[in-house]
Amino acid sequence: MCGIVAYIGSKKAQELLLEGLKRLEYRGYDSAGIATLSKSNSTTGDVASLKVVKAVGRVANLEDKLEDMGGLNGSVGLCHTRWATHGGVTEFNAHPHTDDRFGIALVHNGIIENYAALKTYLESKGHVFKSQTDTEVLAMLIGELYSPAEGIDLEAAVQAALREVTGAYAICVICEKEPDVLVVARKGSPLSVGVGNGEFIVASDPSAIVSHTSQAFHLDDYNVVKITRQGFKTSTIHNVAVTPKVVQLELDLEEIELGTFSHFMQKEIFEQPKALKNTFRGRINVQDSKVVLGGVSNFDRDLVKARRIILTGQGTALHAARIGRYLFEDLAKVTSHDEYASEFRYRNPIIEENSIVIAVSQSGETADTLAGLREAKDRGALSLGVINVVGSTISRETDAGVYLRVGPEIGVASTKAFVGQVAVLTLLSIYLGRKRFMSSEHCRELLTGLEQIPDKIQQVLEYDDLIKKVTAKYIEKENWLFLGRGYNYPTALEGALKLKEISYIHAEGMPAAEMKHGPIALITEGMPAVFIANKGPQYEKVISNIQEVRARGGHIIAVATEGDEHIKRYAEDVLYVPDVPECLSPMVTVIPLQLMAYHAAVLRGHDVDKPRNLAKSVTVE
Repeated sequence: MCGIVAYIGSKKAQELLLEGLKRLEYRGYDSAGIATLSKSNSTTGDVASLKVVKAVGRVANLEDKLEDMGGLNGSVGLCHTRWATHGGVTEFNAHPHTDDRFGIALVHNGIIENYAALKTYLESKGHVFKSQTDTEVLAMLIGELYSPAEGIDLEAAVQAALREVTGAYAICVICEKEPDVLVVARKGSPLSVGVGNGEFIVASDPSAIVSHTSQAFHLDDYNVVKITRQGFKTSTIHNVAVTPKVVQLELDLEEIELGTFSHFMQKEIFEQPKALKNTFRGRINVQDSKVVLGGVSNFDRDLVKARRIILTGQGTALHAARIGRYLFEDLAKVTSHDEYASEFRYRNPIIEENSIVIAVSQSGETADTLAGLREAKDRGALSLGVINVVGSTISRETDAGVYLRVGPEIGVASTKAFVGQVAVLTLLSIYLGRKRFMSSEHCRELLTGLEQIPDKIQQVLEYDDLIKKVTAKYIEKENWLFLGRGYNYPTALEGALKLKEISYIHAEGMPAAEMKHGPIALITEGMPAVFIANKGPQYEKVISNIQEVRARGGHIIAVATEGDEHIKRYAEDVLYVPDVPECLSPMVTVIPLQLMAYHAAVLRGHDVDKPRNLAKSVTVE
């Protein structure tokens, strides 16, 4: 939800922290803050001073404030960009938060669920709170437990405090009394420690680390790390020693730079042909009618015996999962269901023998999806992950899985990750179908078509100017419909979501046939209705649905198959896509919808990469 960066080393912390914070601003941009520790000489020796600066709004506002005051000194510090949960968007509620006794400063991602009870206890101890946040409660609790005279240093105080809290957290903590120490911890919210030469940089996303070091380790739940310039010590909250695995970050700095594009979302839309080639590389063997998925090959016997597949996710990932349901039932002939992960966990789901749960998530940290995954595993299901971020929590907790390999996605509104998720689910369904019953010839046809998808997407991207012109005709309309059938019903849902997320236009997606069972009452003169009307077994049915909307004054924008002249009789505007097998079509038909949403947001003057009220990774329920 929010972005965290912390540093300890020999360099001036402020510049490095702000650089990292800018890379993480897509994770939260309601407010931002920074704290550093600097030493000054006195007659009694070095004295550390904690300085905290906060600003409402974007990181640029914090940067301006720091410049006006001459900046902060010190080579130890931490910073945060916030997506508000507890308390409004104010400087008091912005991070870092401090205690009221020892000069402790803390930044936090996640949620402390029992903060109210802890706050009542701390107030009884005389602590005075300035904010409405759960985070300040944690800072005060650490301060209450901190007692060097009794052997409870900052590391021990953090461990003791975390034993008392319920919820999720990724935290970084510094203290005036221990100016050469940085303590970090995590449960349920991602945090990584970059290891340099005599310096360490901590962040909630490796993109803030990679420009300084390519070596890092990811914290597991309940890990606490005490870091000094000389090294680090890792333990649990119960002070049991842990040995983390330092790995090479699989991230190219160029991938997280904007380059010649105006927005990250635009860049990521146009990266999709290249991204899918990376997804497919080494996994498709057309000649032998074979899909190669090393990440799941050890579970072939379980996959072949599967009686039920449950695909879980939230938002865009759920839309990909819904397409996955069609794929597994159509190509692998396995009963399949798609589930909101947030509902799946709490409704006492039935997990039968030989059930497989597939968790779909770009970040691999989505709290609802992770909770649903754990519920399914507890009930005996084999768990697979369809994840983009290597080393993420879901990728570590599943039995097996397949990475998207589409590269980092910075834009809050997911584009290339969605197409990557659909591509991986297609590979999985063909992989399973071939092992169960699919003929070599059918498999070869599908794999040949799949290999061509990146080039087909590139063809659609060349219509960008036309799509912009069509979008411009309707941007004043505040209500849109997106309709499709079969494989492209979930695509319609995704198109509506994209438009809502970044242009703030109200849009509804639904099966085209469902429209006349109530929603048709909403249609008014000139209302845009986007129909996915590519060639397929339900094409004539879609044409009938188009006529029903048009008869009531709706304006039809059709996404149709190249060469289809018939559709022009019924649509005010037609956006053509190449002809591909129906089961592969969502990866092509979604491209015009992504571009429409992007252009609508730009034309309406919105910040495409930082839509209001949204953050990239939802790490709280």
